[in-house]
Amino acid sequence: MDPISDIFRTMHITAFGQHRLEATSPWGLIQGKQAEEKVTPSGEKHAPTDLAHFAMLSRGNCWLSVEGISDPIPLTGGDCFLLARDTSIAMRDSPRTRPRSTFRDIATKANGNVVHYGGDGAPTTIVCGSFSFDRASLGPITQLLPSFILIKADQARTLALHNTVQALASEMAEQVPGSEVVATRLAEVLFIQMLRAHIASGPERNKGWLRAVFDPQLGTALSAIHDRVNTPWTVESLAEAAGMSRSAFAARFKELLGQTPLEYVTGWRMQKAMQLLEQRDRKLIDVARLVGYESDAAFSKAFKRVVGANTGEYIKRGFEGHGHAGMAEDF
Repeated sequence: MDPISDIFRTMHITAFGQHRLEATSPWGLIQGKQAEEKVTPSGEKHAPTDLAHFAMLSRGNCWLSVEGISDPIPLTGGDCFLLARDTSIAMRDSPRTRPRSTFRDIATKANGNVVHYGGDGAPTTIVCGSFSFDRASLGPITQLLPSFILIKADQARTLALHNTVQALASEMAEQVPGSEVVATRLAEVLFIQMLRAHIASGPERNKGWLRAVFDPQLGTALSAIHDRVNTPWTVESLAEAAGMSRSAFAARFKELLGQTPLEYVTGWRMQKAMQLLEQRDRKLIDVARLVGYESDAAFSKAFKRVVGANTGEYIKRGFEGHGHAGMAEDF
C-alpha cells in the first residue's frame, strides 16, 4: 500500500454544516480565527485543531482574501478551496465591497440548507461546509493539509471533484429522504478528492512528508512501512528496501522528515493503533500484534510514550469527548 492511500484509509472524517449560499451583489462576508474550543448543545467538545472548512463556487464570480496572502484572489465557477480552522478569510463580490457580516451571522438565517444574502445584483452560488476529524486522524492530516488549498476549475484531475460538489449541491437543494446522509458521504469524498488534486498540482510534492513520499528511494521505504506496519523493521532493513547504505538512508530520512526512521515507524504504528482502539471491539493484545508488538505490555509502554496517555485513558477520553458542532457555529 502506498503511504498516501494508507493515510486516506486511516482518516475518519465527519462532514457537517453543509449549506448553499445564494449571494447577490453587493455582498461581503468575513470569517475570523476560531482558536477557542467549541462546545455543542449536547456538551460535546471540539479541540481547536480538529476542523477544516471547504467552499466551491458553482455559479458566478467573487473575490477571496486569505490571511497571509497579500492580494485578493479572483474566483470563478468551479473554483474551490479548503481552509484550516485558524486561517482568517473574507469573500465578497468585489475587492471594493466591505464585508459587513460573518458566516456565522448569516447561517442563523438559513432556510433549511440554503442561505440568501446580499443586494439585488449579480448572483453567486457557493457550496460550503465543514469537516471534523477524530483524534487518530489528526496526525496524518497534519502531514497533508496546509492552512489553505486553492483548486482552480481548470486544474488537472478536478472533473470528479466538480461532479461531487454538484451532486452535493443537488442533495442540499432537494431535501428528499436520505439527503442528509448522502450529503455527508459526498462531503467526505470531496475532502479526499481535494487533497488528491492538491497533491497532483506538483509544487506540494517538494515539501515535507510529500517530498519524502515522492523521493524514489525514501518513497520505497515509506511504502514498505505502510504496507507492512507490523514487520520488525530496523534501520538496516529499511535502508536495504530503499537501496541505500544505512548511514546515507538515516541521514536523508532525518533531513526530509525531521525524525529518525524508527521514530517514524513507531509513530505510524501508534496512529494505526489509535484507529483500531476506537473500534472498541479489539482486544489489546490483538491491537498490539497488528501493529508489530509481541506483547501488550511492550505496546502499552510505546503507546503511553508517543500518545501521552495509556490505552484505557485514550479510549475513555474519546468516548466522553468526541462530537461535532452545528452549522451556525462554524463556516
